[in-house]
Amino acid sequence: MARLVGFIGNRPDLGARALAMDEQALLVRVPEGASSVAASSGEEAGSVSWGIGFYQGGEILLKRRPFDERRSLSLGEIIRDVKAEVLVGHVRTATVGALRTENTHPFRYRQWLFAQTGTVPAFAGLRSRMLDSMPQFLARDVRGDTDAEIVFHLFLSFLHDASALDRAEVSPNTARDAIRSTLSLVDGLCAEEGEGPTRLNIVLACGDYVLGVRTSNKMGYQVVAGRAALERIFGGESLSRTKIPHLATARLSICASDFDDDRLPQGWTAVPERSTVTLSHGDEPQVAPL
Repeated sequence: MARLVGFIGNRPDLGARALAMDEQALLVRVPEGASSVAASSGEEAGSVSWGIGFYQGGEILLKRRPFDERRSLSLGEIIRDVKAEVLVGHVRTATVGALRTENTHPFRYRQWLFAQTGTVPAFAGLRSRMLDSMPQFLARDVRGDTDAEIVFHLFLSFLHDASALDRAEVSPNTARDAIRSTLSLVDGLCAEEGEGPTRLNIVLACGDYVLGVRTSNKMGYQVVAGRAALERIFGGESLSRTKIPHLATARLSICASDFDDDRLPQGWTAVPERSTVTLSHGDEPQVAPL
């Protein structure tokens, strides 16, 4: 059980409102005894963890809670008081790694945020090989036990190979190439263990764009812009003549995955299997195959 979301927009005050439009689709209900990992680690069975990473005023902030006893969690509720230009959010029941802050998504390295759903097959046997596949300075930066953090650092290692890790600005093409190489490497390692291709969904973000990656459950996106969308966001609130011009240029792009029953919210566009979607501040979403 997990939920993954990312958004980017030019109005930091509208992100929570936009997610609230599809609050039921983004609501995570925790089943009884949800986390065997938590139970075996001495935590309360049925607990989940959640985290958000976001860009606010040019800075990156993280809020991560490795243990939450609530029986249902809404990403819209979690970010209700957050104002952000870019955000990555994640709710999970632990599958790899105990419920500790070091294992709680999203992960951050410099200007990058990363969160993942799904698990690398045979990870216990592959962990050391995955670490050996990256530069030592990145391997030393891994703090937790999750496959997701190592996948993230493999992505960073391919940015390093492209001489892009130290750049303040990295093109979406470069990021897409790095994530393709990452998944190709992981798939190759899994194949050597007799496992099939990995089934992961990923949201990556920097200050300029959000990159959604689908190789597993359904992922979708939507763009919130224009009067009709704004009227949905504000619901019963009156959009006065003075407010409409102020909001005329408002734009927010959202992607999310791992919905209940694998069904997208109404009005969302599906990301094709084994594809990426790139969301930016002003351009239309760009979909590309892996």
